[in-house]
Amino acid sequence: MAALHDEIAGLLAHMGPDAACRRIGMRDYYVGELYGQPCVVVLARIGKVAAAATAVTLIRDFDVRALLFTGLAGGIAPGVRVGDVVIADALVHHDLDARPLFPQYEVPLLAVSLLPTDARMNGVLAQCAADYLALALARDVDAATRDLFAIGAPMLHRGLVASGDRFVGDADTAATVHAGLPDTLCVEMEGAAVAQVCHEYQVPCAVMRTISDRADAAAPVDFAAFLNHIASHYSSGIVSRFIEAYTD
Repeated sequence: MAALHDEIAGLLAHMGPDAACRRIGMRDYYVGELYGQPCVVVLARIGKVAAAATAVTLIRDFDVRALLFTGLAGGIAPGVRVGDVVIADALVHHDLDARPLFPQYEVPLLAVSLLPTDARMNGVLAQCAADYLALALARDVDAATRDLFAIGAPMLHRGLVASGDRFVGDADTAATVHAGLPDTLCVEMEGAAVAQVCHEYQVPCAVMRTISDRADAAAPVDFAAFLNHIASHYSSGIVSRFIEAYTD
């Protein structure tokens, strides 16, 4: 799953014309084989409702055994910089507040605030991300392009990712999120919804994010260019390694 087309374009190209396409709920689900594994690839679109609807369809209509979401995020924690990769060990809805009925951030009637991802998937994904950054990034993205987006030596981070139906792009909002959830590495708009659905259906999942900006108005000048020239390579390069390496 991904929120934007560029993040799955490379995988769809590798699937080739033999992939079957099923249209469900205004989404195209591409069913085929990738690197020797049966896979379903889909553009979920942006936001938590879109992500949750897509995750449910993958589980119920396609009987997926594991679910991986990849996309962009804004860095929140100090040291999380543009070009870094974050793997979510857990996710939280930073905009969920049902007080006084339930504590802030707690999913009503689930008695959980931090939604875990799958430890084994995360371990494989982390190794694939580290390998990509060390061995293939410089081949895929030339030095001039990396310099354009101030990408030096990208790092891999693992920890808490916060999701909300709001683009966090100013310092005040970023500070508010970080104050309430000080362990947060980055913010995005889909991951916690995917993790919640997978938690309820008991399906293992993982969420990987490429940092496109600091969530404080210090974003790249051209977001579309970052997506096309940087993030698309990260998604294709890391996810392809993961598909080859991960077996359930």
